[in-house]
Amino acid sequence: MAEQHHEDWDPRSAGVQTDQIRAYDAMRTECPVAWSDYQQWTLFRHADVMRALEDHHTFSNAVSAHLSVPNGMDPPEHTPYRKAIEPYFAPEPMARFEPVCRDVARALVQSLNKNKPLDVVNTLSRPFALHIQCAFMGWPDSLHQPLAEWVMKNHRATLARDRSAMADVAEEFDGYIRDLLNSRRRTREPAPDDVTTRLMREQINGQPMTDEELVSLLRNWTVGELATISASISILTHYLAHHPELLNDLKAAPEQLSDAIDEILRMDAPLISNRRVVTQEVEIGGRTIPAGAKITLLWASANRDEVAFGNPDQFCPRQNAARNLLYGAGIHVCPGAPLARMELRIFMEELLKQIEAIEQADGEQPERAMFPTGGFNYLPLVFR
Repeated sequence: MAEQHHEDWDPRSAGVQTDQIRAYDAMRTECPVAWSDYQQWTLFRHADVMRALEDHHTFSNAVSAHLSVPNGMDPPEHTPYRKAIEPYFAPEPMARFEPVCRDVARALVQSLNKNKPLDVVNTLSRPFALHIQCAFMGWPDSLHQPLAEWVMKNHRATLARDRSAMADVAEEFDGYIRDLLNSRRRTREPAPDDVTTRLMREQINGQPMTDEELVSLLRNWTVGELATISASISILTHYLAHHPELLNDLKAAPEQLSDAIDEILRMDAPLISNRRVVTQEVEIGGRTIPAGAKITLLWASANRDEVAFGNPDQFCPRQNAARNLLYGAGIHVCPGAPLARMELRIFMEELLKQIEAIEQADGEQPERAMFPTGGFNYLPLVFR
């Protein structure tokens, strides 16, 4: 029988939001399966999160009442969409996109104003995420500023759980995408051979995707890309500012960058969590969770679980790689992981070619991002 519950914690409290990572570390020990009015049930331990990832029958992705392609789907509905999008992240298209990605990263890094304090978030991480997403999708530069503003609106509405604002923000994004789709259909010129055009031609179960499906897919790709790539750049530069010996090692051996990036982002998560809904009553960690309850899988805690990783702050990329949940696991493992890994590797390669050191700016303190975002809102650093 499902238990009566009271709030075990408040995910939006000042104590949690000031330093999400440390707050989650404490909860993992004190109350590893916790109830809150805001998130319902939250899983903090690596083993419990893995249990949910490996049992999609009990822990369903169909959380949202709105269409969410393919993130909010379970098999068999999920399968043909997943089969359609995975080729976009295969080795051949990644190799084709790599020179474009490098051009974007190099141009941004070469414009750095060295030896003076700058905010990494507004100078590097958000611009890179915006430019690289538009380049990958084949979207015009004119979308950069509207998308940047939209990301901030989406973040505020999600944090507040303001359903009216969230609906307005979703509708605004949908408008941008519908305009893009319609402009390609109206033009007499051949449509550009890019990711957006190819997606418009995809078929699911023998039928073209509807505009509603296309918009949902593109919204999910864009939200995930812009938020996590931006957060990742801020986390990586912050970490290297505090670990100059590692920065020097990576400058000398850039082939180690990919593993190092995954490990740094294990310790400090760019994506805080994802949600599931349980399809039947289930017991986890001594707590009884009723059918229909929502569950938050807290990557930012599971990836720091001492049982799985020992000291969560110890940099051990090879030792920790197999258990690292940076891109999830199971049938819903992130399909865009090859793209994200390539973008972050190339950005850091180009950055390390141009600088000798990264330092925290004197007299200024960074400001951590708030749930549901990882990384930083403000990160004052000096590049030498």
